[in-house]
Amino acid sequence: MDNFQALMLALIQGLTEFLPISSSAHLILPSQVLGWPDQGLAFDVAVHLGTLLAVVVYYRRDVWAMTRGAGQGLVERRVNPDLRLGLLVVLATIPAVAAGFLLKDLIENELRSAAVIATTTVVFGVALWLADVWGARRRGVDQLGVGSALLIGLAQAVALIPGTSRSGITITAALALGFRREDAARFSFLLSIPVILGAGLLKTKDLLESRVPVDWAHMALGVVVSAVTAYLTILFFLRLLDRIGMLPFMLYRLLLGAVLFLWFV
Repeated sequence: MDNFQALMLALIQGLTEFLPISSSAHLILPSQVLGWPDQGLAFDVAVHLGTLLAVVVYYRRDVWAMTRGAGQGLVERRVNPDLRLGLLVVLATIPAVAAGFLLKDLIENELRSAAVIATTTVVFGVALWLADVWGARRRGVDQLGVGSALLIGLAQAVALIPGTSRSGITITAALALGFRREDAARFSFLLSIPVILGAGLLKTKDLLESRVPVDWAHMALGVVVSAVTAYLTILFFLRLLDRIGMLPFMLYRLLLGAVLFLWFV
C-alpha cells in the first residue's frame, strides 16, 4: 500500500464511518475495482483510532457529562440524568457485543460476499428513508427509555452484516421509534464510541499477536486523515440533517447497490 492508497482509504473510512451509507460497501470498491492490496491490521487500528478520536472530541461534553454523572451517581447512590444516559449507551451496546462473539465465524465466512453487501446496501437504505418519512420525530434523547435503547442496540447488532451501516441502522431504529433526526444521530454516534473502541482493541490484540512489521508513517497518516475527515463529516451531517433528511442517502445507497450488483454479482 502506497501513500496515495493510504490517504484515500483513510478518507473513505472517515467519510463513511458516520454517514448512513455503509463503510464496508465502500471499502470493497478500491480492492475489487482497482486491485489495491488489503490495508492490513495496523492501518485498521489507525483508522479506528482516528474515527474514535473524532466522535469523542465532537461529543466531548456528553462524554464528560456521562463520566461525571457516573462519579456523582456512585457517591450519591442515585441515578442522575447523565449516568442514566451512560447506562443506556452501555445497555444498547450489549446486543452487538454478544452477536459479535456468537456469530463471528458466520459473518466472516459467509456474509462478506459482494451479493450480501449489495443487497443490504439497498434494503437498509430504503428502510432508512421509510423510517424518516413515517417516524413521528417528536422524542428527544432525554426521553430515551430502556426499551428503546435495547431496540436500537438490537438494530446495531444487525449492522454486523456487511453493507448494513452501523450508523444507518441505529438511526433508522431511532427514527422508527419516533426520535427527532438530530437526537437519533446523537444517540447513534454516542453508541459508536464503545463499539469503535472495542473493535480497535480487538484489532490491536490481533496486531500484537501477528507480529507483522508496522509502517508507522501510514499509521500516522491513517489516524490524522480519518480523524479530521470523520469530525468534519459529523459536523456537516448534523448541520444539514434537518434540511435534507434521509432521502439523499437512500438514493445514494440505491445507486451504490446497483453498481455493486452490476460489477460484482
